[in-house]
Parts: sequence; C-alpha cells; structure tokens
Amino acid sequence: MIDITHKITTHRKAMAEATVRVGSEKTIRLIRENQVPKGNVLESARVAALFAVKRTSDMIPDCHPMPVEYTGVTFEMGAMSVKILVEVQTVYKTGVEVEAMHGASVAALTLYDMLKPVDKQISIEQIRLIEKSGGKSDYRDETDETFLAAVIVCSDTISAGKKEDKAGKAIISGLEKHGVQLTAYDIIPDNTEQIQQKIKSYAAANTHFVLVCGGTGLSPRDITPEAVTPLFTREIPGIMEAARAYGQQRMPYAMFSRGVAGFVNNSLVVTLPGSTRGAEETMQALFPYLLHLFAVKKGTQHKEKK
Repeated sequence: MIDITHKITTHRKAMAEATVRVGSEKTIRLIRENQVPKGNVLESARVAALFAVKRTSDMIPDCHPMPVEYTGVTFEMGAMSVKILVEVQTVYKTGVEVEAMHGASVAALTLYDMLKPVDKQISIEQIRLIEKSGGKSDYRDETDETFLAAVIVCSDTISAGKKEDKAGKAIISGLEKHGVQLTAYDIIPDNTEQIQQKIKSYAAANTHFVLVCGGTGLSPRDITPEAVTPLFTREIPGIMEAARAYGQQRMPYAMFSRGVAGFVNNSLVVTLPGSTRGAEETMQALFPYLLHLFAVKKGTQHKEKK
C-alpha cells in the first residue's frame, strides 16, 4: 500500500453505479412484486453492498482499511434494467471511490445470482464512478495567478557555515510541488532586526508567502515569533493551530512549537520549525490549502469540486 501518513483527514465522498440488464420485462415485474424464488432481491443486494463496502480492503490489495461512516444504497428500476447507486462517506486520509465501486459490483453480482433461476439473459453492463470529493485536489483553487514566495532560514549555526540547511530546502521543495515560484532564499542569524528587515522588504514587494524557518522553539536564541508578531497587520492563529495539530498526531514534541502566522500588509508570513521533519510536516499540513487564503482575502469563496 502507498504511504498516506503525510495526508490530512478530510470529509470524503464517492458515488458509484452498476447497471444490471435483464432479459424480459417479466423479470422486472418479479422484482417489483417480490416474487423471485430466492427472496427479496433488492434488500439482499443492499445488504451485500453494505458488507462489500466494509470489506473492500480485504479484497483489494492496495486499499487501506478505513472507518466507513456512511453507506447508502438505492435502486432505479427501468423497463429492462436495474441501476444500483452506492454512496460512501468517511472522514479519513484517503478516498472511498473503490469502496463505492466495490459495493456496487457486489450488489450487481447479487442481483445476477438471485435472478439467474428466472432469467438466463442477465448481464452486468457497467460499473463506474459517478463522482467523488474531499481529496487534496478539491482544495486547489483554479486560478491564473502566479504565487511568489520567499524563504528565510534563521539559524546562527547555518549562517556561520557550521551546518548545512536542510529544513529550508525541504520548504522550497514543498513550494515547488504546488507551483509556487521561489523569488528569494536567505540564510540569516537569529537576529530580530535582520528578521524584521527581511520580512518588511518582501512584504513591500508584495511577495505572497514569506516563510520563516527556524527559531520557533524554546532555546534562548529562538526569537522568531517575538521578531515576527509585532509586524502583523492581521494575525491568523488558526494556521499554526492546524500545523501543530497535524504535527502532534505524528510527534508529541510538536506541542513545543511556538510558530505564528499572519499578514504583513498583503504578504502571508508563516514561521516554520527549524528541524527538517518539522518543516516538512508543516508544509504538508498547510499546502495547498494556504493558496486559497488569497481568494478568501479578496472575498472569493471556495467552491467544492465534484
């Protein structure tokens, strides 16, 4: 199975359908009147679909076990066909489209099995995904705007050449994955005046993101939050609350991060941990969702994709 430990938990939905075609209108009448010898066809298929959705990870090797929080099964009766619709919902890290299709396929097979004594011309014609929502791509706004970012690494040891910067480069890699263009990459000491000067210069240039790496811990030289906070024209506490919650699920020490975030004029300034792992996890927690922040600031509402 692929690694999903880096993904965030979101509300995910999927709808799938399967179509079972019968050989005569008589078969449809037997289903409607509950006269099929093997029993109630639609109820049996509904129960089979529920079991199939919950057992998907047992049958499909690369599917992750997950909490299935809703499954709905409905049927649309045609003159010569039965359409099965299966909706699945969860709050989890990965989607439920395979679960929905698995439920629809097993329901279709159940119909086939129960109807074959009375109809020799039954066929399963189509199993397909109708729609899904809730994944990361749903939170990637469609825009022609090019987002610009500056990365500032705050570290006495790195700026002195005693240590290689890895966290800052991890941030840059994360920006590249989401199409954010890097305009500057600075390494400076843990110095309040230099930190503030850099942020002011990038804010004056209307850089969308100013990501400040390092100095968010508890050592005497960790002064980044104190340097950044006075510059905020509008603080956004929820950004770092989300980052810490994400990190806390993976590393108990994430609670010690004192990172802050907010706007300095039109630039979003975010402070990230100086550890490589902490920087990577913060980027995973915040992007691409932060790209939507500029649409919110302009008064444009996010539209959930179908």
